[in-house]
Amino acid sequence: MRARLFFAWLLAGPQAERLKKAKSRVVLAMVSFAGLYLIIATSMILYAVNGDPSQRNAGRAQDAVSSARPDIIDRNGEVLATDIRTQSLFAEPRKLAAAFDVDEATELLTAVLPDLDQREVRERLRSGKGFVWLRREITREQQAQIHRLGIPGIGFLREAKRSYPNGPTLSHVLGHVDVDNQGIAGLERYIDGRGLAELHRAGFATSRNQEPVQLSIDLRVQHVLRDEMIKAFQRFRAKAAAGVIMDVDTGEIIAMASIPDYDPNHPGGSQGDDRINRLTTGVFEMGSVMKSLTSAMAMDSGRFNINSQIDARFPLSIGRHQVKDFHAQRRVLSLPEVFTYSSNIGTSRLALTLGGEHQRNFLRRMGQLTRLQTELPESAAPLVPRRWAEITTATVSFGHGLSVAPLQAVMGTAALVNGGLLITPTFLRRTQEQARAVATRVIRPETSANMRFLMRLNAERGSGRRADVEGYYVGGKTGTAEKVIGGRYAKDRLLNSFMAVFPADQPRYILLIMLDEPKGIPETHGLATAGFNAAPTAGRVIARAAPLLGLQPRFDMAPAMQTIQVGFRGAGR
Repeated sequence: MRARLFFAWLLAGPQAERLKKAKSRVVLAMVSFAGLYLIIATSMILYAVNGDPSQRNAGRAQDAVSSARPDIIDRNGEVLATDIRTQSLFAEPRKLAAAFDVDEATELLTAVLPDLDQREVRERLRSGKGFVWLRREITREQQAQIHRLGIPGIGFLREAKRSYPNGPTLSHVLGHVDVDNQGIAGLERYIDGRGLAELHRAGFATSRNQEPVQLSIDLRVQHVLRDEMIKAFQRFRAKAAAGVIMDVDTGEIIAMASIPDYDPNHPGGSQGDDRINRLTTGVFEMGSVMKSLTSAMAMDSGRFNINSQIDARFPLSIGRHQVKDFHAQRRVLSLPEVFTYSSNIGTSRLALTLGGEHQRNFLRRMGQLTRLQTELPESAAPLVPRRWAEITTATVSFGHGLSVAPLQAVMGTAALVNGGLLITPTFLRRTQEQARAVATRVIRPETSANMRFLMRLNAERGSGRRADVEGYYVGGKTGTAEKVIGGRYAKDRLLNSFMAVFPADQPRYILLIMLDEPKGIPETHGLATAGFNAAPTAGRVIARAAPLLGLQPRFDMAPAMQTIQVGFRGAGR
């Protein structure tokens, strides 16, 4: 009996130990399996919520540069540019090659997207890379068809695509973006330059944290200006046409159009010339519109006044050159007559009396000798004569020999009529207080008042008569400049312009109309000078735009000659 108990005790000890260890292993196995199932369940939940992590990581670099951009709106809140969400097709060649035939995948994908290049798709799928794009921006229908194919390693990324609801209406102002939604021209490029590109790269550019960019542009007026520029472009069979409207007190650009233009929704389909904004990236000899600057320079110097008499009886000889008048009066002219008859002889005498140094300093003060910087990245520097000889002083006085960006000429002329303040143009909203803070006085208020009189007189009696619109008291100056072709001025290749201010007694807006190489038509008796094409085009723009700008017509305004004494008293603004 004792022997049996002893052997039972001897066997029970090790067995109990083994049972204890077995139980521990079972518990450990249960915990391990439970943990594994928990990890799997968690991964499945994350996959359902966030998608495949490998796809998310593969597209991270691309997603950072194709994320959201701020809306661009006009001064009244109308949307000019916005983002829409699209799907793009990508592949992970390493995954695909391990689980699917590349040739079969190529055939299936090109069947849904027949414009894909089969050879290129096949090469990309065989590249062995972790990520390749196959097509940016596909439709929902195409996405659904490709999804049903069930090809492993093929996926979709949600991206931002820029949309311009008004098509080409503001193409040269807004510019456009590339396939990664980054601005590469116009204000789109300016926005990136202000820090958006850095936000893209950091992955912080989302639609939730970006305020709209509000422009000074009025979309209603923009439609009017562009419509009239297209009509003039076609009617006068011009090589190009351009126009801009600016607030003379703030420098805000209200409208700007350059024809031909392009659709920023499809920039790849445009011709090279279509993308040229002739108002900022082109430089031109502006012709007689520059006589406004010379007249202001003469009166502001104190050497001349509104009653000054200038000898225009004979052509002006300077060395081997002669300065002649297109409409020669062959008599002594008053300063207003020099302006309204657009006398090259009289204008040259004004400049030569003051001298080349005085002229150069005045033009520099008026912002005509340096590159004009605005929010538009595209700008051109003026072409300034290397040697400022006596003949240079004469020709520059009437707009030859100096080439400037047309918007520069607009800025300078605005200072002549707004009381004498030079204000850099802007495409963003700006108050009068903000404008005054950046303005520079360049001429006396008395000179500005006299310039308003001269410009109104020209619209009543001079070459600007066809720009006059009843009720809006338009003033302005024409410019007909022969273009330099092969080093010589070509009489049949003209750059025509009309610089208008309205209303002339208290200007609110300045308008420039430009026509490049317009042709004479039967209605103009075959004549192609600015008074017959640029001036009437300006009149049509003002007639349509002025009511939209809140200007009420006035039909009780006296002729300019009856208000001339206002100029003498220096009643500037």
